[in-house]
Amino acid sequence: MGLPAGLDPDLLRAFAFIAEEGSFTRAAERIGRTQSAVSMQVQRLEATLGQKVLLRGKGGAVQLTPHGHYLLERSRELLALNDEIWSTFRAPQMHGTVRLGTPDDYALRYLPQVLRRFADSHPAIEVEVLCAPSSELVERLREGDLDLSLVTEGHGPRNWPEVELWRGPLRWITSDRHAPHKLDPLPLALAAQGCAWRRTALRALEGTGRRARIAYTSATLAGTTAPVLAGLAVTVSTIAWLPEGLRPLRPDEGLPQLPDTGILLLKGRTPRQPVTDVLAAHISDTFQQEMRWQDRLSA
Repeated sequence: MGLPAGLDPDLLRAFAFIAEEGSFTRAAERIGRTQSAVSMQVQRLEATLGQKVLLRGKGGAVQLTPHGHYLLERSRELLALNDEIWSTFRAPQMHGTVRLGTPDDYALRYLPQVLRRFADSHPAIEVEVLCAPSSELVERLREGDLDLSLVTEGHGPRNWPEVELWRGPLRWITSDRHAPHKLDPLPLALAAQGCAWRRTALRALEGTGRRARIAYTSATLAGTTAPVLAGLAVTVSTIAWLPEGLRPLRPDEGLPQLPDTGILLLKGRTPRQPVTDVLAAHISDTFQQEMRWQDRLSA
């Protein structure tokens, strides 16, 4: 019995673009080929797999079959790995140092994936990571001490180029074994003055007349999380990553709704090139995968 036929990355890429765009025409524009050529690629892919992965509906709308849904998730992973291998062997070897800033809220959730992929493709580049509040990171960018930084929306300087990496809900966070959210006044564990999330939380409580007091203040995630885990206070955070023992409050548990928040990527005034752009691309790719994962969960 012979080995199974390999999957052509070009066919997988065409299929992924069609699925993402919902259109053969728009996918063909992204690839830079004719619509008929893209259609033939899909036919070749389906012939290789022995299954239909796409269906054309009325008006040219495209739908994924069950096999297509299965293939889309895995083709993205395969294409990312394919591109990573290609860049590792074909791209010129880069050396140097890139200085990256991030609030510690995001460091544990996102940096392991970013740094692993970056190290695999650019092993000779040193990454200096500074974990600090967004307000401090913006000042370090202004002073030229950082090449790149993740910051929370609301801290970016005016007229400073930025890329939105992620957008999602800001939620009230409490202990899953205690009920500090039922206390009056409401005890809060928040970041120090100048934090956008702190301003948002206090403004929401003032708008509803809910009495509150700031019981704990810290510049770090660990400092605000510890009293919440102990059942002594409530904090605010995204829910992309929560330590065990914490949970988001439900809308019916008495606290006002909070707006969505965003994570931005900012470049320094004089970033070291080309390593800065390479790391920025890895960061953007990681967050795009995160947003697609969230979309699948909410679908």
